[in-house]
Amino acid sequence: MGEYLTQAFMDDDPGLFINALGHVVMHRGGVAKLAEETGLNRESLYKTLSGKVKPKWETVQKIVKALKLQVRLAA
Repeated sequence: MGEYLTQAFMDDDPGLFINALGHVVMHRGGVAKLAEETGLNRESLYKTLSGKVKPKWETVQKIVKALKLQVRLAA
């Protein structure tokens, strides 16, 4: 899963990463569970993860933290 998300993040289309996050969310219990964990609105999460809206960085951070993902940057 880490490699999948990394490859999606490295793509020029940021929507690809959001879509990949959506796949991980579905694999880990779904949007309703994520909404409970993050305090974010379920319907707005569906829109965000479907790529219909451009999410705020704060929303992406909450999703990443709720999924207990670790982000590492290297130079």
